[in-house]
Amino acid sequence: MSNARRHGLDEHPTELAELAAGSVEYRFDRRGPVTVVIFYGGHMRAGLSLGEEVFTEAGCSVLAPSRPGYGRTPVSTGGTADGFADVTAALCAQLGITEVAAVVGVSGGGPTSVAMAARHPILVRRLILQSAVGPLPWPDRRTRLGARIVFAPHTERVSWALVHSLVRYAPGAGLRMLLRELTLLPVRDVVAGLRPEDRTRLVALFSRMRSGRGFTRDLKELATTGDLVGHAGRVSQPALVIATRQDAAVRFAHARALAAALPHAELLESRADSHLVWFGRDWPLLTERIHSFLSEGPSRTS
Repeated sequence: MSNARRHGLDEHPTELAELAAGSVEYRFDRRGPVTVVIFYGGHMRAGLSLGEEVFTEAGCSVLAPSRPGYGRTPVSTGGTADGFADVTAALCAQLGITEVAAVVGVSGGGPTSVAMAARHPILVRRLILQSAVGPLPWPDRRTRLGARIVFAPHTERVSWALVHSLVRYAPGAGLRMLLRELTLLPVRDVVAGLRPEDRTRLVALFSRMRSGRGFTRDLKELATTGDLVGHAGRVSQPALVIATRQDAAVRFAHARALAAALPHAELLESRADSHLVWFGRDWPLLTERIHSFLSEGPSRTS
């Protein structure tokens, strides 16, 4: 039995919707009348979850689609951040969702969430960005070159098989290897600072990640930020931008640029040691702010 199964962190079941633009994999966790849409970043898909408790504990239903190239969503569905924002709006209509309390962009899912808020202001009431890619070049040249090799279509499966084996059978070494790319602090200190339950959650998560064709697509699309700058300026909804200065994957400058570009944004600085703000010691305080943000009115600013 795998570590993920022993820890009770199995992958969530997903559905496949057939829309005019193509197929899209999604998970709709129905909890209450209020729905949030979450766009996860690289190496994540609808069957995986990260930090969703902040929304489910508030009684929100969660709709999580797999972005193009991830999970069972073909890379051709939507194609761009704009296109997939429209696909997700169509998915909401098919599921009977007439209002989204917040669209949430995590890491590389940030541009799609900004696009959805800008393009569908009647549907989306608020915008939340967590460690999100903003209107700056991303990633750096070294990361881009390495990722094109490691996550290319002919090497992605082998690369992740090696990662999965490492985190399952040598979790300490696996966490150090993976977190080294996510923090500006000494990685041994970051791993040592994790609570046992957080180590368990990260091992289970990393042992199930895959990139499919999605990450190489992200590298190509997110290299240019012109559309994101334009969309951000048209977002009329309140926005909450959450990031940490210790993030090596998406530098804090992205959060500052997003907060400056979005007309009605609040920048909330996390004290987390890495890109993974949900594992920071101050996450309970950030959770309180997210809950109050979701309940604030009015939902739009003119």
